[in-house]
Amino acid sequence: MEWYTPFITMDIGLLEKVLRTIVVYLAIAILLRVAGRRLMAQMNSLDLVVVLLLSNVVQNAIIGPDNSVLGALIGAVVLIGFDLLLDLLTQRSRWLRHLLEGRSITLVREGHADRAALRRVGIRDRELALALSRQGVDKVSQVQAASLEPAGDLLIDLLPGERPASRDDLAAAVAELKALIAQGRG
Repeated sequence: MEWYTPFITMDIGLLEKVLRTIVVYLAIAILLRVAGRRLMAQMNSLDLVVVLLLSNVVQNAIIGPDNSVLGALIGAVVLIGFDLLLDLLTQRSRWLRHLLEGRSITLVREGHADRAALRRVGIRDRELALALSRQGVDKVSQVQAASLEPAGDLLIDLLPGERPASRDDLAAAVAELKALIAQGRG
C-alpha cells in the first residue's frame, strides 16, 4: 500500500458524501430554526456546549466510514458551497428567506415586554435586560420597540424622550439659546 492511499481513497462514493453533507446541513439548519433565536441572540456557556457537541454528534453522519483527507475536503467544499447557494437563493426569494431564516419577533412594545413573545423564543427577563443594557438601554420602559431579528440581533428603537441627543439636536439647541440671548440684549 502506498503512503498516500489513505489521503485520496474514499471509503464511500462521491454522491453519497455530497448527499450526507447536504442532508446533515439541512437537518441542523432546521433544528436551529426550531430551537429558536435565543441560541443565536444570547449564547450562554450551556448553549456553547450544545453547539460544540452538536458538531461532534453529526460528524459521523457526514463522513460515514470515510476518514480520508480527500473525503474531508469534499465534505468541507460541499458544506461551504451549499451554504453559499442557500444564501444566494434566500437573497432572491422572500418566501425561502422566511422559511429558512424566519421573521423578526417583537419583544418590547411601548416600553412593555411582550411576555408571550419572550416565552416563545425562550428569553427570560434578565436576559432581555442584559441584551438591552449591552446596547446602552437602562430600562425596558425606555424602549419604543425591540425586535429579535432572524440572525439573532436585537434591534432597538427608543421612545422619543429617551433617544440620545444628536449633533443636529445640540446645534439647534445652541442656536435657540443664542437667539434667546440676543433677544434679551436687544
